Amino acid sequence: MAKITTPKTKKRFSKRVKTELGEFKKNAPMTMLALPAIIVIFIFNYLPLYGLVLPFQKYSPALGVFKSPWCGLENFKFLFKTGTIWPAVFNTIAYNLVFLFVGTAMAVMFALLLYEMSNKAQKIYQTSLLIPYFLSWVAVSYILNTLLDVDHGMLNKILGLFGHEPILWYNEPKYWPVLLTLTNIVKNVGYNAVIYLAALTGLDSAYFEAAKIDGASKLQQIWYVSLPMIKPIIIVMMILSVGNMMRGDFGLFFNTTMNSPLLYKTTDVIDTYVFRLLIDSSDYGTSAAAGLFQSVLCFITIWRAMELLNIFSRITTL
Repeated sequence: MAKITTPKTKKRFSKRVKTELGEFKKNAPMTMLALPAIIVIFIFNYLPLYGLVLPFQKYSPALGVFKSPWCGLENFKFLFKTGTIWPAVFNTIAYNLVFLFVGTAMAVMFALLLYEMSNKAQKIYQTSLLIPYFLSWVAVSYILNTLLDVDHGMLNKILGLFGHEPILWYNEPKYWPVLLTLTNIVKNVGYNAVIYLAALTGLDSAYFEAAKIDGASKLQQIWYVSLPMIKPIIIVMMILSVGNMMRGDFGLFFNTTMNSPLLYKTTDVIDTYVFRLLIDSSDYGTSAAAGLFQSVLCFITIWRAMELLNIFSRITTL
């Protein structure tokens, strides 16, 4: 049945078109500013999506994506039957949980310490904490190597002064959960501390003055005033971090460990596993299947994190 149009509906439609055109013209300068970023995202995030067919193919570089034979779920069956991916999944989740809780606690602690300093001292220490964040993981790996080298490493030199034998750090997996956690905290704690410091700086000083009048000590002011006031920011940051729970920092786990095969037991995460699967075996289909599996897990965690964030925003607006 044909839709009946009346002069009234035509007038309403033309008015709506004029309004939308007016909004477009009004926002045109901002749209043009965002256009380069939109183009970059389209090229690097949307065009490569055709690669999602690789996990379902027996891919051959000679045949290309469109001529390689299909193999169904064979790549996924091989991936899960071998079972080599599960230790990487466990390590990814375990490390991210440790980074989440320990890193947040350290960042909040440093933010509280910086907040109590004078403006001059605060700038000096804040800059010192931020410097490691801007170093690449390659630079960090060589700095760490100067500490852990068997013959010339600073830690082995110190151990030698106390009569201990040098430790083969890059051969002993048991030390690396602690080493990786410390390295990650040193590199990222400054950036996260600045976020919490900004939240503390925005607090009304009247709360602290009232606490002083009531006889609260400095620790009591931190516990009963500072932490409760920045608790929403802490919760939001932790929920957002949950979205990356299934994604390991490739630079941290690949470069700082010097990709030592003896450390895979405690340092291998999904990202390094997929990379090694591709480089060592040139098994494009299985490595693509592992990457797709990780992407699905990341989607689920981000989805749940957004739901938690929505629930939290509703609670805070009550």
